Amino acid sequence: MLELRDVSLRRGPRLLFSNANLTLHSGQRVGVTGANGTGKSSLFALLRGELHADTGDFRLPPNWIIAQVAQETPALDVPALDYVLRGDAELERLQAELRAAETAHDGHRLAQLHAQLDAIDGYSAPSRAARLMHGLGFTADQEGLPVAQFSGGWRMRLNLAQALMCRSDLLLLDEPTNHLDLDAVLWLEEWLQRYPGMLLLISHDREFLDRTVQNILHIEREQVKLYPGNYSEFETRRAEQLAQQQSAFERQQREIAHIQHFIDRFKAKASKAKQAQSRMKALARMERIAAAHADSPFHFEFPAPAKLPHPLLQLEKISAGYADKTILSGVELSLAPGDRVGLLGPNGAGKSTLIKLLAGVIEPQCGKRLPAPDLDVGYFAQHQLEQLHAPSSPLLHLQRLAPRASEQSLRDFLGGFGFAGERAESPVAPFSGGEKARLVLALLVYQAPNLLLLDEPTNHLDLEMRLALELALQDYPGAVVLVSHDRHLLRTVTDSFLLVAAGRAQPFDGDLDDYRRWLEQREHETETDDSTDDKAHSATARRDRKHQEAEQRQRLQPLRNELRKLDTQLEKLHTRQAELDAALGDSALYEAAQKGLLQKLLLEKAELDKQLASTEEQWLEVSEEIEQATADY
Repeated sequence: MLELRDVSLRRGPRLLFSNANLTLHSGQRVGVTGANGTGKSSLFALLRGELHADTGDFRLPPNWIIAQVAQETPALDVPALDYVLRGDAELERLQAELRAAETAHDGHRLAQLHAQLDAIDGYSAPSRAARLMHGLGFTADQEGLPVAQFSGGWRMRLNLAQALMCRSDLLLLDEPTNHLDLDAVLWLEEWLQRYPGMLLLISHDREFLDRTVQNILHIEREQVKLYPGNYSEFETRRAEQLAQQQSAFERQQREIAHIQHFIDRFKAKASKAKQAQSRMKALARMERIAAAHADSPFHFEFPAPAKLPHPLLQLEKISAGYADKTILSGVELSLAPGDRVGLLGPNGAGKSTLIKLLAGVIEPQCGKRLPAPDLDVGYFAQHQLEQLHAPSSPLLHLQRLAPRASEQSLRDFLGGFGFAGERAESPVAPFSGGEKARLVLALLVYQAPNLLLLDEPTNHLDLEMRLALELALQDYPGAVVLVSHDRHLLRTVTDSFLLVAAGRAQPFDGDLDDYRRWLEQREHETETDDSTDDKAHSATARRDRKHQEAEQRQRLQPLRNELRKLDTQLEKLHTRQAELDAALGDSALYEAAQKGLLQKLLLEKAELDKQLASTEEQWLEVSEEIEQATADY
């Protein structure tokens, strides 16, 4: 059991949280949320014993084993599999003692140690480590490569595998999905659902939180509060609490105004002086309710591109790769304004290669890349964070793009990305990964491209910034091609998917749940080890099944495309309906001076309601057609 009793924690002079009370039990899975800088990582440091509480008591069972992901990985010559195995400290200890007992020819001690190895399932440890590596995207050939040969992102995956290898009582994960692709995120999600110990997880991926945790520990305004349920349930409860708090605040403000009015009116009158004094004391003793506040610090939108040619970019029978190695072939793609395309596919299949090809970073090996004369590409990739000029400020970065713009207009723009006041003038060098990602996005947005290519744009971004990006992309008039492990972003932004696999990039007729099933089927087929005859039979059956599925997809494709368009229309209509309801709920609108605006809004509302009813009816009809066709098949 983990307990905090009236714990206060500071970092330097800054109070992170105070009077925190918390009790967690073994097996509980908890998501830790809060804005950047509220103390999430410091709480982890407290649990690891790296920080000490300023006040209060913190208790953790003394024999508990805590696992965490190392943030640094030295360039070791150790094979990757052996590095992962080091995560099991008890296994390492027993193996070291075995070597010593063998050297000493101590048969009795050898027997004891082998029994202990068997008790901790030590003989299967290499296969367990290999499964962890495979789940996180490593191939069998990579198991024997030295750690030093892997890039920084892949070393972080090795660190994660090492932490999962540890047979821990408490697992601390701080943004574990930042260096993972979607396939690895789906695998990790399932692994964590089976983890038997206590899990504390910091993540800004709402769908990942929804599927892995049972509680949310939220840190806000120097307070720590535990909510039951996953992240979606937390959002609902918090919204209700904020609404109740705002209502209580407004009631109290009316009461304060009434008391103050009495004091101001009668404090000078002798007959009412005592009553006025009494009310003044009551006012001084009143515990003030703070106004509810949940506004995002981020707010921006994409400026309209100067031109929107149709099509923006076409790929015709393209092959692409590096040097003599071809990764993709036969690629056909046409992008037009308003297209929203998500790229799916296994790690290493060529998603980033396709993005680079679209961006013009690499040239096709054969085929044609046909950009419109007015194509203006905005390309976001993680390596661009390191290309920022470290001594320069966000303001200076933007001034280099727009030397004639006024400083105030640039400051206003940067404020929407969280760079306000002195922060806009601070050097980029000490910025966090999230701040650098926000700045790169700001520079990209400011240039008003008509084609956006986003390769994992949400790495390091917190939930509020992800929401701001999602809303901005929904209103963006150009085309978007998106690679992301954030399923919520993929669901809310994209209208169609391309599956990049087996050297091809082809339309994927399905959603993210279908993609999960595709991955499971692919994994199952990979692991199947039948006899030669069975394999031949299985291959024939798979070919027949794939042929039938392809025919079915071809028949259903027009209906699915229509359904996606109707989904997009419904979302826009519902959004406008909510805006009109909010506007019509304003009492000031019913004053005589606003009669013209009121009539205009009422007419728009009536027309919108008709459109909504008609679109919903079309949606139901198309859905029924798809369901019937699927059932017949």
